[in-house]
Amino acid sequence: MPPDLTTAPAAPRPAAPDHAPLLEIEGLKTHVDTPEGIVRAVDGAGFSVPRGKIVCLVGESGCGKSMTARSVLGLVEPPSRIVEGAIRWHRDGGESVDLAALDPRGEAMRAVRGREIAMVFQEPMAALSALHTIGDQVIEAIRLHLPLSREEAEERAVRLLTRVGIPRAAERLRSYSFQLSGGMCQRVMIAIALACDPALLIADEPTTALDVTTQARILDLLGDLQADTGMSVLFITHDLGVVAEIADEVVVMYLGTVVEHGPVDDIFHHPQHPYTRALLGSVPRLGTGPRQRLDTIRGTVPHPSERPEGCPFHPRCDVAVAGVCDRGEGPVEVALGASRGVRCVHAGAEGSAS
Repeated sequence: MPPDLTTAPAAPRPAAPDHAPLLEIEGLKTHVDTPEGIVRAVDGAGFSVPRGKIVCLVGESGCGKSMTARSVLGLVEPPSRIVEGAIRWHRDGGESVDLAALDPRGEAMRAVRGREIAMVFQEPMAALSALHTIGDQVIEAIRLHLPLSREEAEERAVRLLTRVGIPRAAERLRSYSFQLSGGMCQRVMIAIALACDPALLIADEPTTALDVTTQARILDLLGDLQADTGMSVLFITHDLGVVAEIADEVVVMYLGTVVEHGPVDDIFHHPQHPYTRALLGSVPRLGTGPRQRLDTIRGTVPHPSERPEGCPFHPRCDVAVAGVCDRGEGPVEVALGASRGVRCVHAGAEGSAS
């Protein structure tokens, strides 16, 4: 008999073996057809999200982070398309499915989207409909996947809104998004994402549009929810301060390619890729004088249609090796442990990429 899905909050998921993957992405390539040619938005990305862990996907704007997340959920619309790779989703019962092989509009993908994997988008005011009440939107998300009556779904909606910290939740069901603050709207979006107790929550820059105080509250909320339910989280951000606060593991992405991944302590204290080191070096620190120049990464992220040959970062890299980093597909990934990998010719060397 399936578990009772009519109550909230959900019971924590059973513990899984260390490093057991819930989601595995291998060689993912998502391209966009344009009049000027093919844009390789995601170009061979690969990483995994372990069960019960928070994985932060980081990188500058234009590096393919959001497109990777949308590819997982089949939210890639023409002229974009997944052309290669696998997105393996491992269910709790042991069944696995390649999401990249499913019809994005088919029943199998719709059963995963929202029910097993949910997503919180960057702009809550834009993601919520201004024409429907908050209650209608939360209830619709619930009834889309769960066999509940309108009354049962409404009761669950009140519990969900209360769970994410919205005061007078029953009254808020009759409110519209334009009557709420940005922080409250983001809490509603999180409630909708949690409506069916997903195993994986994808959060795409969920705090970027919020003020600093509200950002901290939303991060605390997500951390508490993850700890309470045991769900996995794929958190997309460019803010390394956020990464340091919430991440268990970090995936560094540049121009559609994963250049480094590993446990958060390894990434922060022993970065191996020049891009990772440059990102960390550009973070403002306490004690910086008023006239002290901040470190920056020279150049800018090129448009994916202008992706350089070899390692995509080599034109901005101070330690690139001529004839190696600028040829072919660039360096292959070097494994530095069970969950640690770096795509750089300097990987593992003493004083790597310094």
